[in-house]
Amino acid sequence: MTMNSALSAPRTRQVGPHYKWVVLSNTTIGVVLASMNATSLIIALPVIFRGIHLNPLSPSSFPYLLWILMGYLLVTAVLVVTVGRIGDMFGRVRVYNLGFALFTLGSILLSVVWSHGTTGAMELVFMRMFQALGGTCLMANSAAIITDAFPTEELGLALGINMVAAIFGSFFGILAGGLIVQIGWRWVFLVNVPFGVFGTVWAYLKLKEIGIHKRSKIDWLGNITFAAGLGMVLIGVTYGIKPYGTALTGWGDPFVQEMIIGGLILLIAFIVIETKVAEPMFRLSLFRIRAFTAGNLAQFLGSVGRGGLQFMLIIWFQGIWLPQHGYSFVDTPLWSGIYMLPLMTGFVLSGPISGKLSDRWGARPFTTIGMLVAAASYLAMMAFPPNFAYLPFAVVMFISGIGMGMFASPNTASIMNSVPARERGAASGMRVTFSNVGMPLSMGLFFTLMVFGLNSQVPATMSHGLIAHGVPAATALQLSHLPPLGYLFAALLGYNPLAKLLGPAVLAHLPAHQAAVITSRSFFPQLISDPFKHGLVLILGFAAAMSIIAAIASALRGQKFVHAEAGSTIDHGRAPQGAAPAEAIPVPVAAANGTGANGNGANGNGTATNGMTANDVGAEAAVESGRRGSARSD
Repeated sequence: MTMNSALSAPRTRQVGPHYKWVVLSNTTIGVVLASMNATSLIIALPVIFRGIHLNPLSPSSFPYLLWILMGYLLVTAVLVVTVGRIGDMFGRVRVYNLGFALFTLGSILLSVVWSHGTTGAMELVFMRMFQALGGTCLMANSAAIITDAFPTEELGLALGINMVAAIFGSFFGILAGGLIVQIGWRWVFLVNVPFGVFGTVWAYLKLKEIGIHKRSKIDWLGNITFAAGLGMVLIGVTYGIKPYGTALTGWGDPFVQEMIIGGLILLIAFIVIETKVAEPMFRLSLFRIRAFTAGNLAQFLGSVGRGGLQFMLIIWFQGIWLPQHGYSFVDTPLWSGIYMLPLMTGFVLSGPISGKLSDRWGARPFTTIGMLVAAASYLAMMAFPPNFAYLPFAVVMFISGIGMGMFASPNTASIMNSVPARERGAASGMRVTFSNVGMPLSMGLFFTLMVFGLNSQVPATMSHGLIAHGVPAATALQLSHLPPLGYLFAALLGYNPLAKLLGPAVLAHLPAHQAAVITSRSFFPQLISDPFKHGLVLILGFAAAMSIIAAIASALRGQKFVHAEAGSTIDHGRAPQGAAPAEAIPVPVAAANGTGANGNGANGNGTATNGMTANDVGAEAAVESGRRGSARSD
C-alpha cells in the first residue's frame, strides 16, 4: 500500500486520556515479573536441587546448573527479535498478551515439576525455557507498546519508569527468592501465578492495538538461521565456562569451538539472507539510522561490562565479605541481595529523572555521562580490599547505580524514537537481544578472567593453608588444583566450599579443633581473599574499558532525533486545543536533495532509505506531527 492510500484512509483508534498510564502500569508488571523470575532462581537453587534430590556441586550436575541459570537468557536472546517482528506484523498487544498468558502457565508448570534427580532437573530446564517464551513476548513488545502510547516528550520518563521496574525486579528477585524459599522451593514459581493471572486478564481487557502494523510474509529462512546461529554461539560461550579435561575452562573443547564457529557462520549467512528476501525478519537498513546503531552498540557494550559483574559482586559478598562479618554460608545469598540495595537505589532514583530530562535535552549527554560514571565506579571498586569497609563501598555502588540509570532509560528512548513506527516491535526486539546477548557473553568472559586470576595464586595459597591445619599434603595438593569454578559456585549457592570439598571422610580424621577451623565461616574467605581480588581486578578493568567504549558510542549518536511516521492517528478522547499546528517533529531533512540526516536520509536519488519517496516523508511527518500533538494534549 502506498503512502497516499494510507493517508486517504487513516485508521483512528479510540483511547481515553489515561490510556498511556494503563499501558505503563501493565507493562511494568510484566517486566517486573520477567526480571524478578530471572534472579530469584539464583537464591533458590540450593533448595530447588535439594527438593529434587540432586547435588548441584556434583560434576554430573553442572550442566543442569548452567542450563537452569542460563537457559532463560538464551531463549530470550535467540527469539526476541523474531517475536518483535511478529508483533509488528500481527499486533504488538496481541503478542504481548499471549506472552503474559504463557509466562503464567510456565510458572504453574514449574511449580508442579513431579520428578526427582536428573529427570526433575531436565523438566525444570524445559519448563523454564517455556516460561522464557512468555517472558520474551513481554520484553520484545513492552517498549514498543509504550512508544506507541506516549508522546515523544514523555517517552523518556515512561521508558525510564519501565527500565527502573526491570532493574528493581532483578534485585527484588534476589530478596524475594531468599524469603519465599523458606516456605518451599515450589513457591518461588507459584508466587508468580496470581500476579500473572491479574496482568493477563487486565492486558486482554484494557490494552488496544494503536500501533502501526503491516501483515507480511514470515521470513522463515532468516528466522531459522538467526535463531540457530545465535543459539549456537551462546551455547558455546556457556559451555566455555565449564572445565574441560585437565583445563580450567572449556574454551579448548572441540564442541565449544564448533558451536561458536558454526554459529558465526550461520549469523553471516543470516545477514546475507536479510539483504535478499523481500520481507526480512529485521530490516538491516535501520542500521543506517545513527541513533539506532549507536544506541544498540552502547547497549551491547554496557551489558557486556555490567552483566557478569553483578554475579561477581554477589560472589564477593557471599563467598568472602559476609562470612567474615558473622554470616553463615546458608544465610549469605539473602543478605548479599540486601547489602547490594544501594546499587538498585541509585538506579531507581536516576532512571526516571534522567529519562524525563532526556525528553527535553536528548539522550546523548545522559547516556555518555552515565557510562563514564559507571566506568569510574568500577575503577573505584578496584581500590577496595577484599574485606572492605561497607559504607564507602555502598557509596560507590550507589554511584554505579546512578550511572546505570542515567544510561538505561534515555538510551532506550533514543533507540525507540529513532525508528519508523511500523518497525518498533523488531527494533525493540533487537534492543533486547543486544542486552541479553551481552549477559551470557559477559558471564563467559568474566568467569574466564576470574578463573585465570584465581589459578595464578590459589594452588599455593590453598595447599599451604590446608597443610598448616592438618590436612594430608596429597589431599591438600589435589584440592588446590581443582577448577576454581567449583568453589565459586559453591559460594554462590550458599555452601561452605571446604566443608563440601573435604567431606566427612577427610574431616573425620582431623583433630576436632582443626576441623572446626577449616569449616568455619571465615577460614575459606580469608584463604581465597587475595587470589579472588587478583581476578576481580582483571574483571573490573575489563568492565571499565567496555563502559568507556560504550560512552564513546553514546557520544556518536548525534543530536536528538525522532523518526516521523504516518499511517494512523490516535484519538485520545479530546480534540487538540486551538487551531495552531503541533510542534514539528525532527525528520530526515534530505529526502528532497539526497543527503542523509542522522544516518537515515535518502539513498542519493531522492528515495528514502525505508522505501518512501521524498513526498511520502513529508506526508508522514505531517500525520505524525498531528498524532504526537494529539498525544501531547493528554
